[in-house]
Amino acid sequence: MPLTPHLAVVGGGQLARMMQVPAVALGLRIRLLAEGPDVSAAQVVPDQLVGDHTDLTDLRAVCDGVPVVTFDHEHVPPTHLRTLEAEGHVPRPGPDALLYAQDKGEMRVRLSVLGLPCPLFLLLPSEAEEALAELEDFGYPAVLKTTRGGYDGKGVWVVRSEDEAAEVLAAADGQELVAEELVDFRRELSAQVARNPSGEVVAYPVVQSTQVDGICKEVVAPAPDLDPALAQQATDVAVRVATALGVTGMLAVELFETSDGRVLVNELAMRPHNTGHWSIDGAATSQFENHLRAVLDLPLGPSTPHAPWSVMVNVLGGAVQDLEAQEAVVLAAVPHAKVHLYGKAVKPGRKVGHVTVVGHDLDAVLADARRAAALLQDG
Repeated sequence: MPLTPHLAVVGGGQLARMMQVPAVALGLRIRLLAEGPDVSAAQVVPDQLVGDHTDLTDLRAVCDGVPVVTFDHEHVPPTHLRTLEAEGHVPRPGPDALLYAQDKGEMRVRLSVLGLPCPLFLLLPSEAEEALAELEDFGYPAVLKTTRGGYDGKGVWVVRSEDEAAEVLAAADGQELVAEELVDFRRELSAQVARNPSGEVVAYPVVQSTQVDGICKEVVAPAPDLDPALAQQATDVAVRVATALGVTGMLAVELFETSDGRVLVNELAMRPHNTGHWSIDGAATSQFENHLRAVLDLPLGPSTPHAPWSVMVNVLGGAVQDLEAQEAVVLAAVPHAKVHLYGKAVKPGRKVGHVTVVGHDLDAVLADARRAAALLQDG
């Protein structure tokens, strides 16, 4: 008789893949709902079903006999999650919380009600002429975002005139949009916390992230030269979001550090997040282990860093096609680099892995991490 899984994970991407290592260490068994038999997580999780996260029958199948279900992404329809709840399963995070990671409009309204610092925003009407009239009052430049479905820079446009806004509205083809002020910011930060159903919360150091073409390229933990009071404010915001919204699992709050010394909430993610990958090699408990602990209501692990600095650099699809063969070159050149490959086919701009370097000298750690990633990406 096969052993019963402890939890189901919906989605077969690299986040689910990276949950498997701490699951094995903790003696936890995962059942995976994967998009295909060869996707990233399906290569390492033996107990798997191939199916569609928008199909209630497939969701029921992966949850059969499994009390808790968590996610590699935020795209499972809320109505399906409520059905699973009614049938005795426990989605973590639950649909009431997950809504605010799925819908940017709902998120902006809720965080504003909570009094948390956000950019100025406007929910746009669906009719283009009305939307343009309201944008004229809101002012240009503005950032237009689809309320659902955007990631890695997709579904986001900067518009500086009515003509540009009209083009975006036409391209959006009836999708709900939210307009936000174009924030004058120094850099982007991320504050991560883990929270379990018992209410225990553990915060990770606030990190600096660098985006290129809307995709996270590099993370430095902790954020260099961040004013301690601002770091504490960012952490307090993340803890308050997790508590007020009832988040279970990992929460990443992406923030702007503005040029005038404030922090503003940009996005929310209720799962392990790219800005926390450094914690696999750089912290006492990785975000992936704490996500598993949290959704199963186990005591959370400490987030204490192993060294003063950790740098994570994403590897995007580039000139190198055989990543596994190139790994030997990378490790010969930078032996202390930690290489994480996602088992994905190389395509331009696609996240196919990351490297992390941990150490005491930030300049040296940065240089080594960038060198290792460059060798893996471009040879």
